[in-house]
Amino acid sequence: MKIARYLALVMALAGLAGAQPGPGLLPAEFAGFRKAVPSRVSTDPAAAEPAHPALLREFGFTDFEAASFTRGDRTIQVRAARFADATGAFGAFSFYQQPQMQTESIGDLGLSSGSRVLFYRGHVLADVKLDRVTAMSAADLRQLAAALPQPAPSASRPPGLPAYLPVEGRELSSSRYVLGPAGLAAVGAPLPAEVLDFGQSPEIALATYRTGQGNATLMVIAYPTPQIAAERLRAVAAYRPPPAPGTPETGPAFLAKRTGPLVALVTGEASPGEAKALLSQVNYDADVTWNERTYSPRDNIGNLIIGVFTLIGVLLLFALVIGIFFGGVRILAKRLFPDRVFDRAENVEIIQLKLRD
Repeated sequence: MKIARYLALVMALAGLAGAQPGPGLLPAEFAGFRKAVPSRVSTDPAAAEPAHPALLREFGFTDFEAASFTRGDRTIQVRAARFADATGAFGAFSFYQQPQMQTESIGDLGLSSGSRVLFYRGHVLADVKLDRVTAMSAADLRQLAAALPQPAPSASRPPGLPAYLPVEGRELSSSRYVLGPAGLAAVGAPLPAEVLDFGQSPEIALATYRTGQGNATLMVIAYPTPQIAAERLRAVAAYRPPPAPGTPETGPAFLAKRTGPLVALVTGEASPGEAKALLSQVNYDADVTWNERTYSPRDNIGNLIIGVFTLIGVLLLFALVIGIFFGGVRILAKRLFPDRVFDRAENVEIIQLKLRD
């Protein structure tokens, strides 16, 4: 009985240990700030974001830590979420950014609004609340960003799709990046999930643009192949937005096009000319990189040896031809010009000095 109880206790402790989250994301200290212990650590996305846990799952959420850091009379509150790769961290960063935020040089990309600072580095997103803003706040947070864990090089590249959103006329901090239906609903996209067909693994980037008539939304959807994009473009063209509440007419019309595997559309307060001008700035550009080693016949040692002996044979043949040519010229010259070119007469007088005498 004692052995059975002991084994049960060991198994229970192992289960509790397995339920504990992994090591925290945040360093023990940075720039003189020390972490207050214990911090809050969890692998549940609802603990990190109670309002949008499904969105964090779509971005590849793995774990979360919230902690307070103190230095003298200073206190900083830090919340950090880790994702499977930099794409997830960038997507969550784009969701939480606000229009009033200003760009900061912190981590891979940072924004600030008063005492709140939002930044991501690698696959970690950090939301920082400062007790007060000082001249060294940005430098302190750069040290925090440098101390965050980093992903493998293959998971450290942010998505390239947002680069297709034109910069001119874009509202500050209005761009969003979406990977699933929860994110699509959270950002208020102009197309529903059934039209985009998330079974085809699309990526979505959208932003708000200033126009002469107000604000318009540009949405760019990337599909794995141009064929899937062409099929989805037909679905987009057939879609009719529902009317606004209390309005008998359908919702705002939109203009769409396909370029390669991308489908782009403009909707909102924009004239047809402005919508076409905005769409004309979205053009797919394929970058092909060939990183597989190519082999040449010269890389084969057998071919090298054959080439050496071939060169020797050519040189011998060349020497033979030159020898025959020189001998033939000599014989021909002796026949045409006897005793004049190559041979001398027998009675050629030799001058002798006779030094012995």
